Amino acid sequence: MTTETTSDNLPENEEAGAAPTRKRPKPGERRLQILQTLAGMLEQPGAERITTAALSAKLGVSEAALYRHFASKAQMFEGLIDFVEQSVFAFVRQIADREPAGPAQVARTVALILQFAEKNPGMARVMTGDALVFENERLQERMNLLFDKLESTFKQSLRDGGIQSDTPTVEAQVTASLLVAFMMGRMQRFARSGFKRLPSENLQASLARVL
Repeated sequence: MTTETTSDNLPENEEAGAAPTRKRPKPGERRLQILQTLAGMLEQPGAERITTAALSAKLGVSEAALYRHFASKAQMFEGLIDFVEQSVFAFVRQIADREPAGPAQVARTVALILQFAEKNPGMARVMTGDALVFENERLQERMNLLFDKLESTFKQSLRDGGIQSDTPTVEAQVTASLLVAFMMGRMQRFARSGFKRLPSENLQASLARVL
């Protein structure tokens, strides 16, 4: 979860030779900085529950400063979930625009989602729920809903793609459910191995067994 930002730290009318002053980040920039720092802390292997005290210390600000931008820590995690949702469903739309419905479309979508998790280890912990265990239960409900939507998307694609079966709807549902469980398992293994067992390991051969 990285964003390149540039800012001019010098006032427009600064006198020659005067010490440069640092501008206070804009509210949106500070919010992004908080979320990026939280995601970075989640990327540490073996990271336990992250407290607002630890987060504020990492940022070099007071806990009160965090609450000027987020009403609660749960809202901070919701910001990370927003990022996950936007990224995942952008992949779904991109692949749907490029690939006809069917197994190839679904396989490509699964691959992109697992690659996203691999490049964003902190987000992988959010997606599997590992980072949400001691947080507000509505956060886990949102992640559950995301995977439910993915499962429905896979089912629709497989059914529309002309899956060969006497019961295409049932077959599509079983395969879609299996693919979601496969993705979650790969991400959980990734997080619990200290990010050593990559989600993309033997991915194409594994998907070929399912599809």
